[in-house]
Amino acid sequence: MALAILFRKSCKLAALNFIHFNFEKMKTMQQWLDEYGESHQNGFNKTMHWICVPAIFFSIIGLLWSIPSQFLSNWFPPTFAPYVNFATLVLLLGLVFYLRLSWGMFFGMLLVTLVVILGIRALEASQIAPLWQLSLLIFIVAWIGQFWGHQVEGKKPSFFKDLQFLMIGPAWLLSFVYNKLGLKY
Repeated sequence: MALAILFRKSCKLAALNFIHFNFEKMKTMQQWLDEYGESHQNGFNKTMHWICVPAIFFSIIGLLWSIPSQFLSNWFPPTFAPYVNFATLVLLLGLVFYLRLSWGMFFGMLLVTLVVILGIRALEASQIAPLWQLSLLIFIVAWIGQFWGHQVEGKKPSFFKDLQFLMIGPAWLLSFVYNKLGLKY
């Protein structure tokens, strides 16, 4: 009995520490972008990121879209069913990540997300090859490009330090677009 009480108290303490950590020490969008930018100074590496980050984002969504998810889509009306899958679930979670950092970045990434979904649907409809095969090919080639860019720059990818940087890459590119248009994020 004492062991069960101790376990319960430990779980509560761990949950409180998790909540405290996430909300008290959360970085701002600008802090994330600045830190990401530290390992992305070289022109070649930046160019590779402009090509490869969107390709990786697209390919991951394509791979997730390819996972059979009939049991998820059955819960929705036929109009929405084709869009209910593991990809949209992950995209929604990703949008929550951006929303907690910045409303402006959230709306920008929402637009990017919609464009990616349209692209996935178009690629799927083209029937060139199965979506998962095309997505896997794009994924592999894009990651080779990413690592090539970092090799030229001589710095490790940021996500080696913190996996959340995988979410910051697309936002980092979008921040340049925002700055060019004079928009705040």
